[in-house]
Amino acid sequence: MAHGGNEAGRERIHAHFMGQAVGCRQLGSPFTALFCELMAERLDRSSAFDRRIFDWPGDPRADALSLRAAGACNALARSGRDPALRAAYPPNETQAEPLWQAVQAAIAGHDAFLTAYLDSAPQTNEVRRCAVLLGGALTIARECGLPLDLLEIGSSAGLNLGFERQRYELGSAEWGGGAAPVTIRSQWRGALPPLDAPLSVAARRACDLNPLDPSRSEDRERVLSYIWPDQAERLRTAEAAFDAAAAAPWRVERADAAAWVEARLVEEGPAGRARVLMHTIMWQYLPEATKQRITAAMRQAGAAATADRPLYWLRMEADGDSAAVTLGQWPGGAERELGRADYHARWVEWH
Repeated sequence: MAHGGNEAGRERIHAHFMGQAVGCRQLGSPFTALFCELMAERLDRSSAFDRRIFDWPGDPRADALSLRAAGACNALARSGRDPALRAAYPPNETQAEPLWQAVQAAIAGHDAFLTAYLDSAPQTNEVRRCAVLLGGALTIARECGLPLDLLEIGSSAGLNLGFERQRYELGSAEWGGGAAPVTIRSQWRGALPPLDAPLSVAARRACDLNPLDPSRSEDRERVLSYIWPDQAERLRTAEAAFDAAAAAPWRVERADAAAWVEARLVEEGPAGRARVLMHTIMWQYLPEATKQRITAAMRQAGAAATADRPLYWLRMEADGDSAAVTLGQWPGGAERELGRADYHARWVEWH
């Protein structure tokens, strides 16, 4: 790492990027791991992009700073505005020195674009997490026997909101029609969810602080920039999901998650439906006060839930090296762990 600037700040950024590199390798992206390692070791304060990273005001890990930087450079590479950077990216062969030279030149030539890209938190809208949502929804449908009213927070472009319309390959098992626009493949371990449960979605709504429109090319490219460029199947699946979501009749609402959940839960839904609040790998980004408001709103609504108007809370959220899939239900307020998954749902282990 180059000399100059605050030593403690450099060490903080170095540790963050190196930690992210380890995570990227574990999640199957050696290219993004290499990018993070090069940034950790060689970034200096010679550009606005570099200085913005070094002087980051918040917690770099909580703010996913390394993934913001990786997304910025990937967006520039995908745009074709920097051919040398594009040539250093997958599917082309990648080596450390040529990649770093291309990144350095890109920072020098597109400093303002890359710096501005850091302002937005990554929105990956990981489509394979639909496998977890399907498993949870089938479990709910089997137990309550009612159509579902879905409420999703942190929905980004809403790619996962139509999860029951997709086709699934869950290990050796399959679910969904062959004509489905998207196929989700996930290594499935342990028991299978009740694949024969009658699953019906009666309504669906979603919100995000920064909702993206799947029909807008700019929004599409924003999400695709955060998908690691050496993971071709993830990219293909996301692109197919964007096509399907663009053709769907719903869009994600712009709202604060706590205010939106509170407003939705005070609306009395029709009898004979189960309301399901769901979210995947977004809880960690919420302020503590927002989490407390959502939890309180769920408990309050749960106290009024009945057998013909039950309430469920389905979530896949990080709690270590993988994510816990948990289901809360009312009446009663019981909560249980349905299974575990890696952050991208490459594998799911069902209990």
